[in-house]
Amino acid sequence: MSDADANIPPHPKEGETDLVLRAKYMEYCSGQVAEHLLLLTPDEIYLLAEEAHRLEGGEGNPTYEGMVRLATSGVSRRLALPPFDDWAQDYARNPAQYEAQFLGLWESELRETLDP
Repeated sequence: MSDADANIPPHPKEGETDLVLRAKYMEYCSGQVAEHLLLLTPDEIYLLAEEAHRLEGGEGNPTYEGMVRLATSGVSRRLALPPFDDWAQDYARNPAQYEAQFLGLWESELRETLDP
């Protein structure tokens, strides 16, 4: 176990650090966007990426990676994701509701922050 791992509470409880909460919030938001993207057909993803490309002032056709980024950006704008403070309050009231959805990516995010 590295020093960074020792700083990550295995099951953070009341009084979680802001850093841990923000890492969990990022995982929550990423999961919501990914779940939404998986529900879209390839044609819907293409149209969403094309629309985002135009909104960003892009010209020509974006690369495949660009289309994925644009579609992700488009979904992020359309989803009603809560602001961090609202999410953190809801998480504090009912952490089990969120913990069941986490894959542990927040721990990787936190490790990168603590040990760049």
